[in-house]
This record gives sequence, C-alpha cells and structure tokens, in this order.
Amino acid sequence: METEIKRTSTKDIIAYLTEKFPECFSIKGPVKPLKIGIFQDLAEKLNEDETVSKTRLRQALRHYTSSWRYLKVIKVGTSRVDVDGKAVAEIDEDQAAYATKTLKESQEKFGNKKATDSDSKKPYKGKSNSTEAGNNKPADKKRESAKFKAVKSTVKKAVKKEVEPLKPAESATIKVGSNVKVQLGNSPMKAIITEISGKDITVQLDSGMVIKTQLKNIYS
Repeated sequence: METEIKRTSTKDIIAYLTEKFPECFSIKGPVKPLKIGIFQDLAEKLNEDETVSKTRLRQALRHYTSSWRYLKVIKVGTSRVDVDGKAVAEIDEDQAAYATKTLKESQEKFGNKKATDSDSKKPYKGKSNSTEAGNNKPADKKRESAKFKAVKSTVKKAVKKEVEPLKPAESATIKVGSNVKVQLGNSPMKAIITEISGKDITVQLDSGMVIKTQLKNIYS
C-alpha cells in the first residue's frame, strides 16, 4: 500500500481545496466570501484525509482570506458561502469596514516598499540651486501658513471617542462556536471561536481571517 504524501505547501493545499470544493474556493477568477467558522466544516470533511493536517489547513485558510483578491469582495450585502457554495449569511457593515481597512493597510505597506525601492535606484541629481529655492512668493507663503493653521485648528477640535470598556471572558464560558471579541491592537474585533487547544484559542474574525490567541485577549 502506497503512503500518501502530506501536503505542506500553502499553495498546494489551496489548490487541493479548490479541487475538492470548487463551489467554495477558487484560484483564478471571482472569489467568494467564506462562511464564518468554515474551518470546522472543512476539518470535519477532511477528517479522514491524512494528506492535510489541521495546522496546515488553518494556515492555508488564513493565507487565502488575507489575500487582496479575497478582501476586495468583502462588501456589504454580499453572501458568504459554505463548503458546498450555498449562501449562508450576508456581510454586514462592520465586516466590510474591517476588510476595507485591512486591504488598505496592506496595499499601503506594499506600495511604500515599492516606492522606497524605486527611489533608492534613482540617480542623484544634486541640490536645487538658490534661484529655484527662492521662487516662493510672499503670497504663496501666506497661503501655506493659513492652510497650516486651519489644519492645526481642526486637529485641536477633534474629540476623542470614548471606548466602552471590554468585559474579560471567563474560561468556563469559552467554547467552540461562541461569539466573542478579540483585542487586536487598539480595536476589539468580533469573532467566533473555532478551536480550543490548551491555552491556545483559535478564532475566525468577521472578515474571514483566522488567528490564534489566548484567553487574556478574549472578551465577551
């Protein structure tokens, strides 16, 4: 009997998922938003498949849902699908806003890196001469000064929103399928618990992204 080779490459696993669940996953063309908690469904479907471990499956799913092409389709009113491609729920404003924010931050980070790499390759042209530097007219300087003051005034008037304090989740209430909030940076994100392994708790954010965290970062 031939021993089946385990799939360890994220690319190979996504290709395999596309082959096994073509109505749910895709490598090229349109991509569909995935159901919240789909990891559990996939793990159950592939329970007897020794070529894909749960750890690798989770990593592949995280990679898939973090891609730009996936984040771009997370729009209000768009339906999420299950493993069979059936619509199960619509994306709400919070989910769409988080996906848009994540996409923007990722694109800006990538764009800044490209700009830096490009600038480093440009030939040095030397400093501008004194004639060019002294071409700013007094009227232009006044307008710039007024503009700076207006921006500064707007910043001062900005009122910081009060954030409602989060209530730490109790270990007794933590279970797979529970709806919780996860503290990521300064903003709590809505999520659903998909797996509990000792101190590690795996959750899927409303955007579809899967992350591993601990009880101290989970709130009810």
